[in-house]
Amino acid sequence: MRKHNLGYPRIGMDRELKKAIEQYWEEKIREEQLFKSAKELRKQHWILQSELDGIPCNDFSFYDHVLDMSFLLGAIPDRYSPLISLISPIDLYFSMARGYQKNGFDVTAMEMTKWFDTNYHYIVPEFLPNQTFNLHGTKIFEEFNEAKEILGKVPKPVLIGPVSFLLLGKEKLEGFHRIDLLDRLIPVYIEIFKRLKEQGADWFQLDEPFLVMDLSEKEKHAFLKAYEHLTQEDSGIKILLTTYFEGLYENRSLAFKLPVSALHIDLVRCPNQLDGILYSFPKDRLLSLGVIDGRNIWKNKYSVSIEHIKKAANVLGKERLMIAPSCSLIHVPFDLNLETDIHPEIKDRMAFARQKIHEITDLCCIFEGNTLLLKENSKSHKRSVDSTIIHDSGVKKRMASTKEQDFHRNSTFESRRPIQRECLQLPLFPTTTIGSFPQTSEIRKFRANFKKGKLSLQDYEKEIETSIKDVIQKQEQIDLDVLVHGEFERNDMVEYFGEQLKGFLSTKNAWIQSYGSRCVKPPVIYGDVSRTKDMTVRWSSFAQKQTKKPIKGMLTGPITILQWSFVRNDQLRSETARQIAWSIRDELLALEDAGIGIIQIDEPALREGLPLKKNNWNKYLEWAIHVFKIASSGVTDSTQIHTHMCYSEFNEILEYIAKMDADVITIETSRSHMELLEAFSRFKYPNEIGPGVYDVHSTRIPSVEEISSLLDQATRLLPAKNIWVNPDCGLKTRKWPETIQSLKNMVLAAKKARREFINIT
Repeated sequence: MRKHNLGYPRIGMDRELKKAIEQYWEEKIREEQLFKSAKELRKQHWILQSELDGIPCNDFSFYDHVLDMSFLLGAIPDRYSPLISLISPIDLYFSMARGYQKNGFDVTAMEMTKWFDTNYHYIVPEFLPNQTFNLHGTKIFEEFNEAKEILGKVPKPVLIGPVSFLLLGKEKLEGFHRIDLLDRLIPVYIEIFKRLKEQGADWFQLDEPFLVMDLSEKEKHAFLKAYEHLTQEDSGIKILLTTYFEGLYENRSLAFKLPVSALHIDLVRCPNQLDGILYSFPKDRLLSLGVIDGRNIWKNKYSVSIEHIKKAANVLGKERLMIAPSCSLIHVPFDLNLETDIHPEIKDRMAFARQKIHEITDLCCIFEGNTLLLKENSKSHKRSVDSTIIHDSGVKKRMASTKEQDFHRNSTFESRRPIQRECLQLPLFPTTTIGSFPQTSEIRKFRANFKKGKLSLQDYEKEIETSIKDVIQKQEQIDLDVLVHGEFERNDMVEYFGEQLKGFLSTKNAWIQSYGSRCVKPPVIYGDVSRTKDMTVRWSSFAQKQTKKPIKGMLTGPITILQWSFVRNDQLRSETARQIAWSIRDELLALEDAGIGIIQIDEPALREGLPLKKNNWNKYLEWAIHVFKIASSGVTDSTQIHTHMCYSEFNEILEYIAKMDADVITIETSRSHMELLEAFSRFKYPNEIGPGVYDVHSTRIPSVEEISSLLDQATRLLPAKNIWVNPDCGLKTRKWPETIQSLKNMVLAAKKARREFINIT
């Protein structure tokens, strides 16, 4: 059986890529130093996979693999044309992701959104009716030669398939469908194939994740057309078509018609698709079994995977099988060996990217008769069944005793609103931020020193208090209406809560890429979840004492904590989410008791958790909204509940968003130019909305006029009395000078809007 991988983490063992990129952005290193660091990382990663038969190349990226494809295919939006002759190719590439505001130019970044139902963000390709494509750049060809030289064998180039590339993008003008651009796109793919074939390539991995989605007839036809053209010449290339995150099911016959050499399926997410696949699998191709979980950190259960492999081998023969992870390993951390403080009983159940590569080899050995590996693996799984570390009878008893009234606010929004307005006394177009403020190197340093024991608790708390006083003063000078404490004590909006909830563990080095140089360290949910102490009350209360303006308490919602953690796989995700919700509810009530009258429960991952198939949406949304309402209910009518969601398409789930019954929802709308508000307007969303008026993932500073224009668009779609004014997202990753100026411009734009709507109550 052929052993292969679909993609490897890019960031390095110690986030070397992140550090090099950010140094380059800050002009601390030159371009050649950045490229040297990246080349060394690629070498290390290829060597770590050398035991495999099929090792991917071109899976490395400086920012995002979808942006890489846009760049390679020459799909560079026209607004960047003046920069092409002004800056280097790598700076042009970064400007597409981050915007460019220098040398008299002010160019906005491309839109960013979630990669299917993961927390990875990709840069959305932009398409026009007259869109052209051309081979642009040499990255894929250079990295192929690099890998071939280092490995001493032919690597497997990885590209996003042509149909999925188009479907990942967005039409920037009306009157055409991006799939109509296929005829112009295919010749560039053929050119790439020919050039790589000349360099010695034989296998090509084309990722077509949309093949597991609900497809229109037009999109199905596009798949047939694309692959007929790609393989029409007898070029000798072998295409491995990869699908993941869902099962093929109704698209199975379509996949079988595509003239490819091998097909990859995800048997971790959808193991029950195997029987249907084997029943009518084409005799002229190989089947790649994705049996290693590419999205979670738990050790593979070899007995289950071997059962799938044996079933497939009995039908197809082992020579027609390929063994792989379910998807690219960019969604899991680098190496479990770097973790030294995890309880042995829990660590014994875990596997990171490096270990998952070994699991592929183990499965092949077990299939060939190595029973010792199978026995050792079975022992690990058996030990967890009755573990008191994992199972908590008190939590299970509480879950069983909940009542219907626990899931609802005391009154309707229309009844709560006048009470809240009387208590808060806020102006029209109230201004606020999403929660976090810039985390400088000094803040990160003293937080790290505290964790390492180099700073006492007393000195640490004094530093946090100083930072809070400073940020309150800055917000008052900017003249924001609702203030926040800045979240200086938090390393990450999910990891922070994971460090304090029972049933979670935090790691030292389990970093994964969220977008660009932004890395997160998701906590691990290994057992039943409960809250044993206050988590945020100390700092929100301290902040409120520093000002007469209202302070907004900041909590992360149960669905986002679930989605952005590595979740235990021995019970339903909905049950784990319910346990988290009760813990967040306890904290919510503690904040209210401490006098905090506005509390935000961030749920940016609610939309992200949607199943990829629409016929599964209702079941998920019902329990997800139910879980949010457990967390947000219990407070009095005077307490205003906010929620925040970003970089998501809500059009088709607004009915459920309304059922959340948050008093205020804040959303991302600046990169999409208020496009999302049209859906809220058509739906007649009843509660208050804070459409993000500037992009926090770009270094550029929006002008007052730019923000005023967005607010003007918002008032055409929503009642002015329902509109809040805020950035798209938290400001943690920004620098102070740009943050202050951007917020000043935002406040000036809000005041301008108030003057124009002075008579509206």
